[in-house]
Amino acid sequence: MNRILIINGPNLNLLGRREPDIYGKISMNDYMEALVADYPSIEIEYFQSNHEGDLIDTLHEAGFDENCLGIVLNAGAYTHTSLALGDAIRSIETPVVEVHISNVFSREEVRRHSFISDACKGVISGFGLDSYRLAIEAILAL
Repeated sequence: MNRILIINGPNLNLLGRREPDIYGKISMNDYMEALVADYPSIEIEYFQSNHEGDLIDTLHEAGFDENCLGIVLNAGAYTHTSLALGDAIRSIETPVVEVHISNVFSREEVRRHSFISDACKGVISGFGLDSYRLAIEAILAL
């Protein structure tokens, strides 16, 4: 079965509890149940880590898996700091869509620069958790 991998970076394990006025009140586990139900013809996998190396290793593993249609990546704060994540994305064959729950361009200046955007197929920002669904739709349309 074809699959799409969703990767979340640091602090996104706290969705539903962390700054709910910015990130919402729904946990990623609850949202994943809805996503899986909405896309029964594909396998949607989820991975989260607070550690940059784990994110890179997961990108490498999925990046050459011919059953992986695409990767939805919310790198969290690593988006704005990690050259290594950008290099990892450039090194793989599987398309990656960068996702942000909040509109990063309406937040602090430091969040307006991404070290991964130019390596990604596209960027979706500011649609809450629905940003993940929009990224899945983009991958399916490739």
